[in-house]
Amino acid sequence: MGRLTDGITLDTGEMRAAYCKALVNEAKKNGKIIVVDADVSHSVGTEPFYAEFPDRAFDCGIMEAQAVGMSAGMSETGLIPFFHAFGVFATRRVFDQIFLSCAYQKLNVKIVGADPGVTAASNGGTHMPFEDLGLMRLIPDCVIIEPADSAMYGAAVSYMANNYGVHYLRTSRRKTMRIYPDGAEFVIGKANMLADGKDVCIIASGIMVYEALKAADTLAEKGISARVLDMHTIKPLDTEAVVSAAGDCGAIVTAENHNVTGGLGAAVCETLAETVPVPVERVGVRESFGEVGTQDYLQKRFGLTAENIVFAAKKCIARK
Repeated sequence: MGRLTDGITLDTGEMRAAYCKALVNEAKKNGKIIVVDADVSHSVGTEPFYAEFPDRAFDCGIMEAQAVGMSAGMSETGLIPFFHAFGVFATRRVFDQIFLSCAYQKLNVKIVGADPGVTAASNGGTHMPFEDLGLMRLIPDCVIIEPADSAMYGAAVSYMANNYGVHYLRTSRRKTMRIYPDGAEFVIGKANMLADGKDVCIIASGIMVYEALKAADTLAEKGISARVLDMHTIKPLDTEAVVSAAGDCGAIVTAENHNVTGGLGAAVCETLAETVPVPVERVGVRESFGEVGTQDYLQKRFGLTAENIVFAAKKCIARK
């Protein structure tokens, strides 16, 4: 039996290009979709949308709060705004506007936060959100999606465009490891099982899905059978998959490019505390601000590697 990571390579295209392609495709079918940018059309990759639909794209400059307020107003008229900014500015800076102007008013606004966590890399700590999931999870009925690679954008953008409410898409901008083939199917709110196992279950999201697969390969070499779940929808969490994994494996490891407080690990722990309490180890950022560096360096610096997942899995299994 081959390794789970056999055949997985760096994608040939960037995540932002795949995202915009999916958005343009949806906009061709739905004339209500518009783009609202905070001076990030080049950074986030929405320039092709401006070229295709110049009357449906708006650059508000570096005024994120005003852009969210404008998005809320446009939603009130029946339009479907997709608002873009770097993750810190798409969530923390404008949290009050999203909470009150969009969610509290029950409007239909889509938030796209780019370069979450260590994928901000050389932009450094000011642009490195380790807290965005924690904030957005607090908003009632907010849907939160974090694709592991570019193959998911078709399903994610289509869901956002065709389902009413506030949605947050947490996405890298640049190339990632390609986990899924073209045409892969995704159901928002349902985890993808990438490997089955009986000793421990690794639940990961975003860039940590590839690290989870590498960790499962290493564990297999040591005779440890690991289930791997891509929890691409953070909210609503696939509680059925979490509870099933707890019952089948008896040990859970979560892996996220985010603070262990408030994010995927917290959501999993909350579910298990109320259903099937089992040992859990969380791989993520702990009590730290971001800093400048390459993504590889930062993943090691903050403990977001396959090696960290392997260590956590062994520790978790020992706690059974």
